[in-house]
Amino acid sequence: MTLLLVIFLPLLGACLPLWCERYGRTVCAFSAAVAPLISIGLLIYHLPVIFAGDVLFFHQEWLPLLGMNLSLRLDGLSMMFGLLITGIGLLVILYARYYLAEKDSLGKLYGLLQIFMMAMLGIVMSDNILLMIVFWELTSLSSFLLISYWSIKSEARKGARMALMITGAGGLALLAGALLLGDIVGSFSLSVILASGDEIRAHSLYPVVLILVLLGAFTKSAQFPFHFWLPHAMSAPTPVSAYLHSATMVKAGVFLLARMYPALAGTDLWFYIVTGTGLTTLVFAAYTALFKHDLKGLLAFSTISHLGLITMLFGLNSQLGAIAGIFHIINHATFKASLFMAAGIIDHETGTRDMRRINGMWRYMPVTATVAMVAASAMAGVPLLNGFLSKEMFFAETLHLEALGHYAWLVPMLATLAGIFAVAYSYRFIHDVFFNGEPIDLPKYPPHEAPPYMIVPMAILVVLCVLVGTLPNFTVAPFLDAASLAVIGTEMPSYQIAIWHGFNLPLLMSFLALAGGLLLYYQRKGFFAFYERQYRRDEKIVFEARVQRSVRLAQSITKRLETGSLQRYLVLFVGMAIVAAGLELWPLAGFTGAVATTPLDGVSVLATLVLIVGALGTVIIHHNRFAALLLLSVVGLIVALIFVRFSAPDLALTQLSVEVVTIVLMMLSLYFLPQVSPSESSRLRISRDILLAGAAGIGMGLLTWAVLTRPYDTIADYYLANSVSGGGGTNVVNVILVDFRGFDTLGEITVLAIAAVGIFAMLRRLRLPVPNADGTGRVWSKDPYPPILMVLARILLPLALMVSFYIFLRGHNLPGGGFIAGLVTSVALILQYVASGTDWVQQRLNWSYRSVAAGGVLIATATGLASWVFGYPFLTSTFTHVHWPVVGEFELASAMVFDTGVYITVVGATLVILSNLGKLAQTSYDIPAETTQEDSPWKL
Repeated sequence: MTLLLVIFLPLLGACLPLWCERYGRTVCAFSAAVAPLISIGLLIYHLPVIFAGDVLFFHQEWLPLLGMNLSLRLDGLSMMFGLLITGIGLLVILYARYYLAEKDSLGKLYGLLQIFMMAMLGIVMSDNILLMIVFWELTSLSSFLLISYWSIKSEARKGARMALMITGAGGLALLAGALLLGDIVGSFSLSVILASGDEIRAHSLYPVVLILVLLGAFTKSAQFPFHFWLPHAMSAPTPVSAYLHSATMVKAGVFLLARMYPALAGTDLWFYIVTGTGLTTLVFAAYTALFKHDLKGLLAFSTISHLGLITMLFGLNSQLGAIAGIFHIINHATFKASLFMAAGIIDHETGTRDMRRINGMWRYMPVTATVAMVAASAMAGVPLLNGFLSKEMFFAETLHLEALGHYAWLVPMLATLAGIFAVAYSYRFIHDVFFNGEPIDLPKYPPHEAPPYMIVPMAILVVLCVLVGTLPNFTVAPFLDAASLAVIGTEMPSYQIAIWHGFNLPLLMSFLALAGGLLLYYQRKGFFAFYERQYRRDEKIVFEARVQRSVRLAQSITKRLETGSLQRYLVLFVGMAIVAAGLELWPLAGFTGAVATTPLDGVSVLATLVLIVGALGTVIIHHNRFAALLLLSVVGLIVALIFVRFSAPDLALTQLSVEVVTIVLMMLSLYFLPQVSPSESSRLRISRDILLAGAAGIGMGLLTWAVLTRPYDTIADYYLANSVSGGGGTNVVNVILVDFRGFDTLGEITVLAIAAVGIFAMLRRLRLPVPNADGTGRVWSKDPYPPILMVLARILLPLALMVSFYIFLRGHNLPGGGFIAGLVTSVALILQYVASGTDWVQQRLNWSYRSVAAGGVLIATATGLASWVFGYPFLTSTFTHVHWPVVGEFELASAMVFDTGVYITVVGATLVILSNLGKLAQTSYDIPAETTQEDSPWKL
């Protein structure tokens, strides 16, 4: 259960800063820090177990038939990432307190950050690959909201959209790969998948699975050619960049490589794709970073380059390479988060991030400069800092690539070249920003040091860079060992983290990179001129052009299909349905099967004739709307009687109740329409419609006949056999609704409540021109509430409520239930509105029907959650028998609580719709008779 708390505490804590924002920014920041602090404490509590090499698991069934369960694992890898996510998140919360302007909502930022934190923790701690993908997509959605935090800025909106589309597309590829993995190994459990590496690699679908999974990882970690979204995400506030683009979102891709390493690594295909992509990204992004004038742009491309380095290390099919990759994940998170914070401080105090203008900052903010220079040195791989250790391990691993044969020298050469670029852009960060003369035309002058607590988070991270760089075996070694064991999955190879390994090739490559980087920087003018002469396309312009092209194509297709004609839509829909069904039914040898038909009787024939007459009459006299509605109600009544004829009383009661509510709804709607509609269809269109309707009707009749005259298996026998023993009720229909298919019912009432709220939103400010007279010109009565109707309605109300209560209580064992009872209650209450008016009812029943509908959904959902508390799957019901004196023995079922939620939702949703339509109708009595439509205040 503690693993579950680690993930969901940030989600619960997301609401706290929104509420505390009113008490000041400091209180808001402290409230935002509560959940991450507790999560860190829970993770630290489990450290001894993880360091011992054990793995903690949590399992709760969720959707077992789909293979999707709430399964969590805490091993060395997830522990390392969990501490990075929560620890750096906590520092970012402190930093953001002083970064955001007073006009910006701090509570909103903290809330979104904690939702994102929850999603990242879910990714790294999932033990079910489908669950991991749910959290994976949550990171895409929450990062979209974070990047577009300043939504007033066009570049923020476009950058967020670009990030969402690229990472979202990668997420779809990952989902496809996950489904194939589950099919190969027969389980979606990550524990099973990771233990089935040999089976997966030997399968014929391995190349497809590998490419799909790598697409998810490469898009998330901004690997070439999907790198372009990350620089444009720099339009986010700097706290967001420091969090998402150092320790969390972009690390999700390399985490996936590490997590899937036991299952997918070890083949030539893995080596060439992963190593090639990582090496290309490493060199290309390092080269590009050198020439960026925007401070965050330089850091963005350096991040892409370091992610390429990590990706390449995992692609080498070397255990030491994987260990070096994990080590660099830790190191990069610390120095890059601090550098983003430094960039934010400089931007905050100078008003710009242009390195051609922010010169000589050493004189104005020496503390920030000192801390930032140490972090930049770690990024460059300077000795005695953490970046040096992992980069030297990287250089060492590039020297052992026998798979490339005679071309093996290319990789260490390109790795050294990337190191030269890294030193050059790191030194440029230091020299151009903190030295290089005086600042030029700053928006804020003179700059000064940021508030101390804004520098503290950056300083903590830099201290970690120094401690890891000088005392690796006393600081990072236990975490690295535990994480590496989780990735490699077998016995650990012998390795040593040391500052000094003697004079060797990796050390030589490090010093070549340092010397070459400094030389390159001091000869930068020629390189900058060469770079400026190159033809370059702005990725954002290209991306936006393609988006707009897609939009125009969609608009053209939509314009052809959506003409605004409901008849056209129905013709296309019905016509395609006829064609599709005809193609399937055509090969049938005959439509009549071997099952004997039921003999006809007079009552059935009469009901069928009435049904046909009512349907045809509705079509023929549809121009007279009121008469057509009456005939339509006859059709509904006959359908209810058909259900009675075939022993389906629950369906009959539901049909009858729905029919009453629907007729009332349509009567209210007809009030605003002319009583007679004009003829608008030509003879040709009428002929077409007759042909389509006839073909559809005959087709459905033949299909029904073909099915019913043939023997077929049905699931009804299962429900009949298990209704009493499994659901505790003899009314099979109700047991299906509230027990066997309770999840469906929950979804349906949720949709009903949402639809009611949507209708309320549309009607709330709607003002329609309403008639003062009927179609013949007779003026409506000034007394809209006849006394006889008022008296009868008030007498019927308690009787109807009693019937409704009776139907509700008997529903589990006899025809009835919450849905039917809710409709009966709704009709009784609507009758009060019709008979006595809105004001009279609201004086006595001053409820918010929207809250009633929402409360019903919550009650039904809480019933499902309660089963989780007792260790059962969602919406598992139970029942028992209770004996009371006088009353005797009777049954109590938890499904009754769920049915109560259904009842309340139906009442609330129905009354939201009908009462608000009724209010529109009542406005007609407030309009003077002489008021014209043009002068009407209710005119649309």
